[in-house]
Amino acid sequence: MKIAIIGYGYWGPNLVRNFANANECEVSWVFDLNSKQLDRVKKSYPGIKTTSDYNDILNDTDTDAVAIATPVSTHYKLAEQAMFQGKHVLIEKPMTASVEESQKLIDLSIKTGKVLMVDHTYLYTDAVQKIKELLDAGEIGKLHYIDSTRINLGLFQRDVNVIWDLAPHDISICNYLMDEAPIGLQAVGVAHTSNNLANIAYLTLFYKDNKIAHFNCSWVSPVKIRQMLIGGDQKMILFNDLENTEKLRIYDKGYNILPESDRDQILIDYRIGDITIPKIPQTEALASMVADFIKAIQTGSTPRSSYQSGYDVVKILESAELSISNKGKYIDL
Repeated sequence: MKIAIIGYGYWGPNLVRNFANANECEVSWVFDLNSKQLDRVKKSYPGIKTTSDYNDILNDTDTDAVAIATPVSTHYKLAEQAMFQGKHVLIEKPMTASVEESQKLIDLSIKTGKVLMVDHTYLYTDAVQKIKELLDAGEIGKLHYIDSTRINLGLFQRDVNVIWDLAPHDISICNYLMDEAPIGLQAVGVAHTSNNLANIAYLTLFYKDNKIAHFNCSWVSPVKIRQMLIGGDQKMILFNDLENTEKLRIYDKGYNILPESDRDQILIDYRIGDITIPKIPQTEALASMVADFIKAIQTGSTPRSSYQSGYDVVKILESAELSISNKGKYIDL
C-alpha cells in the first residue's frame, strides 16, 4: 500500500514517521505549499517524492491513500478530490468544518467504497483502552459522569474557537467510553480578543439514563492540565495524560442511598477504599491508529475511529458553537 501525506506542519512529520515504519505500507509522496517544509522531508526521507501541486498525487494511480494533516477548512475539498480519484482517506481531527461537509464525505465514501477515517489518536492510547476495558468489565459499576479539563496557555487560533481546537479529542474519548452519542448539549464561552472567538469555554453533554459529561477548555490557563474523571456508582477513575508512568488511578470510592431514605431526607452511606494504579504499556498510539487504517483498507473492517465517530464529534462542535452564540441555549441533538 502506498500513501501520500498531505501537509507537513505540526502533525505531518508524525504521520510520515509512523506510516514509513508500518508493515505493508510505503509513503510515496508528501505535499505541502511551503517549500521549506518540503526541504525538511527531502533531508529526512530522500526516497519520498515531494510536491506543492496536489494534482501530482491525485493523478498518481500507484498511490492508494492520502492522510490529510492541514487546516480544518481545507479538509473537505482535499478529501473529496482524493476519493473521487479512488483513494482512501485519513483526516486529522476534526473531520470537517461542518456537519454538512461531514455527511457529504460519508456519502461519497459509501458510494466509492473507499475508507474514510478520522485521526482521533486518543482512542488508540493504552490508557483509554484500559479505561474501556474496566468499564466493559463493570469494574466501576454504572457509569454516571465524565469530567474533562484540557487547559493551557496556548496558541490562539485565527479561525476556530477553543472548543473546536481543544475538545475534539476529549469528545471522541467520551463518546467511545459512553458507547453512544449525546442527546443534547449546552455550551458557554467568552472571547477576550477582537475576533470574538471564545478562548475560554465550558461544554456540557447530556446522555441517556442521566449520564453527563463536562468539558473545560481554555487557552489562557497559567498551568497545563490534561485530565479526565470517569465516575461510576462503585468506583471512579482519574486519567492524567501528563503523567508518564501513572496515567490512571482507580479510586474505590462511592456512595449508597440508604433504604430508610425518603423524598424529604436522603441518607447517604459513603465508602472509601483503596487506590489502585494499573500498569499501562508505553506503545505509541499513532502507530496503532495507522495499523487500524491499513487493516480497514485491506480487510474492509470498520476502524475504531470511524467516519461515524468523526461525524458525531463535528455535530457536537457545530452545535456547541450555536449554543455559545445563544448564551448557553440547550441544543437538542
